Amino acid sequence: MAFVTRFAPSPTGPLHLGHAFSALTAWQRAEAEGGVALLRIEDIDQSRSKPEWEAQIFEDLHWLGLDWPEPVMRQSERLPVYQRELHWLSEMGLTYPCRCTRSDIR
Repeated sequence: MAFVTRFAPSPTGPLHLGHAFSALTAWQRAEAEGGVALLRIEDIDQSRSKPEWEAQIFEDLHWLGLDWPEPVMRQSERLPVYQRELHWLSEMGLTYPCRCTRSDIR
């Protein structure tokens, strides 16, 4: 099996230096191991994720000299997989649901 790493930004705002470091580290490690670096867009926060921020992510990564296999993975396109696995974990009694809001937790 090939070495695989990934960079998974959320399209909810501009990338920052920490993102650049994380992306470069992932790509350099994949290259050093003869593997591949994947790009996965963490877009399940539908209220804050924006297409223009996703486009900016692609532009910024190209500027850094990074590329990735197509198609780009998006979490929103894999929700049925996540739901199936969550159901399986729930059936095994391995989940601990919490209905707290963010303000409840603070």
